[in-house]
Amino acid sequence: MSAFLRPVFGAAARPAVRSFSSTSARGVARVQIIGNLADTPEVRATSTGREMIKYAVASNSGPRSDRLTSWFNITSFVEGKGRDFLLTLPKGTAVFVEGDLSLRNWSDEEGRSRQSVNILHRSIEVLRRPYTGPRETTETEAEAEGEAQEQQ
Repeated sequence: MSAFLRPVFGAAARPAVRSFSSTSARGVARVQIIGNLADTPEVRATSTGREMIKYAVASNSGPRSDRLTSWFNITSFVEGKGRDFLLTLPKGTAVFVEGDLSLRNWSDEEGRSRQSVNILHRSIEVLRRPYTGPRETTETEAEAEGEAQEQQ
C-alpha cells in the first residue's frame, strides 16, 4: 500500500493556523470612527511614567434638524514622528481613526458601578484640516518684506 493512501493512526491533531493575520488570536473589537477632533491632543503620564496621548473625536449622525453627536475618548501610545504629528493636529480636524475597543467597569466615589468605553489608537488619517482664514503676517515678517523691497 502506498504511503499516501495509508491511514495515519495516533498522529497529533494540528492546531488551527491563522494565515490571514499576523497578530495573535485574541478577542478584540476593532472600531473605525470618522469625526472631528474635539480639542488638540494632550500628553499625559501613566502611573508607570510612560507617556500617552489622549484626545476625543466627535462624530455626527442624522439630519441637520435632528443631529446626534457621539463623543469618543481615545488613548494613543504612539512614539516618534507619529507622536509629533498627532500633537500638531488642531481642534476641528476631520479624522479617520482605527482602534481597539474595550469596556472597563469601575466604581465612582459614591460606590455606584460605572462602565466606560476605551479606544486604543491603532492608526489615524487626516481627512481635512480646519480652515483658519488668511494668515496674518507678524511684525518681523513685515519688516523683512520692507527691507527686501528697499533693496530692489
